[in-house]
Amino acid sequence: MLPSALKHVQEIARRSGHPAIFLDYDGTLTPIVSHPEKALLSDSMRQALQSLVMQAPVAILSGRDLDDIRQRVNIGAIVYAGSHGFDIAGPRGLRKEMATEFLPRLDMIEKQLGKQLAGIPGARLERKRFSIAAHYRNVNESDVPKVERAVSKVATRHRELRKMDGKKVYELLPDIDWDKGKAVLWLLETLGLERAKVRPIYIGDDRTDEDAFRALGQHGVGILVSEQARPTAASYSLKDPTEVERFLRELVVTLR
Repeated sequence: MLPSALKHVQEIARRSGHPAIFLDYDGTLTPIVSHPEKALLSDSMRQALQSLVMQAPVAILSGRDLDDIRQRVNIGAIVYAGSHGFDIAGPRGLRKEMATEFLPRLDMIEKQLGKQLAGIPGARLERKRFSIAAHYRNVNESDVPKVERAVSKVATRHRELRKMDGKKVYELLPDIDWDKGKAVLWLLETLGLERAKVRPIYIGDDRTDEDAFRALGQHGVGILVSEQARPTAASYSLKDPTEVERFLRELVVTLR
């Protein structure tokens, strides 16, 4: 088991450099829920984030669409990266979009996958700007292989996309050299935070967050949100969003 970040707040905060905080949303700032549209940020977590942005740069990187994640958090000083880092926006006109040339093809593939999933009860197709997600959280366990086969069939037909496994979701997105890790490194450079005096802290629960943990390596701090032990490139852990909120509040106090 990884050491708890709650027991090492001072050590994490006071390691060389002022912290810059990068966060996932679902499963990190909010609990995982059966219907993603119901994953709402609590008032207390929003207050914790509002306090945090007064002390350090903050970015939220999510698999959700950029507009969706920005509206759910609704704090102007935060940088938002939607679609796993493919769509980034922030204060003072910060903007980056990756793989816009794939958008027409995604429109076509969305229709193909929708037909494949139509006969599977509980399967839900979600079109995001830069990806197509097949959710199976509400699918009978015996039907889950049907969802996987449907997504794999479409992915095999369209080699320009890659299939990504998430928490109860399969996702198709442009197969380019870009992920949350690359997005974090781009933000550090673009915002002038790559210098030695800044210490990036990344907190996330999903497999996609492992790209960010690996990208930061020894230059940052990776914190995995999980109640179970699992292989990870993170250095610390927190059990759930409740512990994430406690950590952020304690971090704010330490930074003041």
